[in-house]
Amino acid sequence: MISLNSIRDSFEGVIPSVIATTDPAGMPNISYLSHVYYVDERHVALSNQFFSKTAANVRSSGLATVMVVDGRSGAQHILDLTFRHSEENGELFERVASHLAVMSARQGMDNVMKLRSIDIYRVEDCRSIVPVAPLAEAPATSAGTPRLPLAANLANAIASQVDAEAMLDCALDVLHKQFAFPNVMILVPDDSGEKLTTIASRGYARFGIGSETTMGSGTIGIAASTRRPLRISDMRRGQRYASAVRAAFEAEDHTLRNPLPTLAEPLSQLAVPMLCRGRLTGVLFVESPNSFAFGHEDEDALLLVASQLAVGLTLSELERFDSRPPETTTESPTQAKHTSFAVRYFSADGSIFINNEYVIRGVPGRLLYTLLRQYLDTRRSSFTNREIRRDTSLGLPDFKDNLETRLILLRRRLEEKAGPVRISRPERGHIELVVEGLPAIELMT
Repeated sequence: MISLNSIRDSFEGVIPSVIATTDPAGMPNISYLSHVYYVDERHVALSNQFFSKTAANVRSSGLATVMVVDGRSGAQHILDLTFRHSEENGELFERVASHLAVMSARQGMDNVMKLRSIDIYRVEDCRSIVPVAPLAEAPATSAGTPRLPLAANLANAIASQVDAEAMLDCALDVLHKQFAFPNVMILVPDDSGEKLTTIASRGYARFGIGSETTMGSGTIGIAASTRRPLRISDMRRGQRYASAVRAAFEAEDHTLRNPLPTLAEPLSQLAVPMLCRGRLTGVLFVESPNSFAFGHEDEDALLLVASQLAVGLTLSELERFDSRPPETTTESPTQAKHTSFAVRYFSADGSIFINNEYVIRGVPGRLLYTLLRQYLDTRRSSFTNREIRRDTSLGLPDFKDNLETRLILLRRRLEEKAGPVRISRPERGHIELVVEGLPAIELMT
């Protein structure tokens, strides 16, 4: 029997599979099904959504025959199956449901293609059909480069960093250059737990720092909400719908003022949750305009990298520096700038605008307002992480406040906006507010 592992590309759902069954009278029934999922070398799973006739035949005979097609090469294989059992929950069920949720939403069928259960089959035989001409070219990535050694080296490099921001840069630089992933970003959950915010990226026309997506929505949001990696190898079947959704989202969704800098027409996506002791610290996301850009080994490699990033960011939040009290900085007459800039702060959600341009919201927005308020009142510009954590007005939780990632997010967002306010990090545990002019602050309710 041909090894199932050797035909893993046939289990990507790029080309629908065909399932054949017979009823007790011997009448055949043939149906398309969206996906056959690899379980292990002797088992596959079929999503049970619409196939009442197929299901009835299988319950009667316990047998089915499936043809799967490799979307990259066009190779076809026949699988002889024996039904074992159904599952309505559990790890495998959730993994299949997550994949189906992304693909069905892109086809406008998210309220129709709800997964009821998955059926587990034992593979009695797997044989090939006469090879056909390839359907797609191999992706322009270094697929031949072993991923796990690269991931091990990167995990070690991440562990050697003492600064959280350097850790993020190290990870993205290696993924972008050595792994040859064209588009990479890291997102972190906001303080509400309802959205994810971009904290670093590579390969996009804009960095998109502070850009948001909703928890539980799309490839990134579903990977975050389910705490499971999610890989899509070819998104062409839902691309037209995806474009329509994107246009409507950008035009109408005012809650996400800064949309993600994702590709307009991605064909491959892979999102991996960053988990530390079961807690979500972020999502590592890669995408490509090519089909089949990311394989199973890429997924395993990113799981390793994401875990190391999660641990590193968690440890950075637990550090407490015994810092000297910051010195109050007073501008000299030659340094003072009399130009002013408008600052509007909305206390309801912590969003802040500078010169009528949206900057950021949530904890980073409340933090920026507090720093600007103190600067305006006292001309003070130096602060420590320790005193910021003690400021109850920021609404930081008592435990695991994620202040370090919020400061990175705020600093990079201000840098990308290139406005009159910036934040520098002269040393660990300290921040320096750099202001060009005087903020004219307007408090909005």
